[in-house]
Amino acid sequence: MKGDVEKMRESEERFGAPYRFTTARRTLSETDIVNFVNLVGLYEPIFIDMEFAKNLTPHGRRFAPGPLIIAIGMGLVAPNIAEILAAIISEEVVGICGGMVGLKARLKAPVFPGDTLRVDGEGTKRKTSEGYTLVDIKHVVKNQRDEVTVEFTETVIFLPA
Repeated sequence: MKGDVEKMRESEERFGAPYRFTTARRTLSETDIVNFVNLVGLYEPIFIDMEFAKNLTPHGRRFAPGPLIIAIGMGLVAPNIAEILAAIISEEVVGICGGMVGLKARLKAPVFPGDTLRVDGEGTKRKTSEGYTLVDIKHVVKNQRDEVTVEFTETVIFLPA
């Protein structure tokens, strides 16, 4: 399907105004980092050895793995994803949702235990010549100081009606 999605992107057309949203906030804890590192097996010294993190990183302390912040960003959006998708594809007749077909991310700043995160987001849609609707949901994850920590866009596909 990857080749099909790439082919669809070559012949797409953007339409509709962007839909903007802001999520609730969530504070990152040490436990969040430990659980994530253990869940995915990310046993790198930078995440599991406090002396390493203190003495051999530019931050001088533990910070969160980038994929954890992406996951938290998706989680902050999740309670409202149906409403967000409905607003983006409003007045558009689409088929069933085929799920996420793409993710592009840029890590901008570290996130530390105690940081409180939120997502400022924007959704847009594109139509392919084959009749598929691609929805791009941009997540801008910000901390309590309004600094951008991660920006990522997930692409969701809707089949033709």
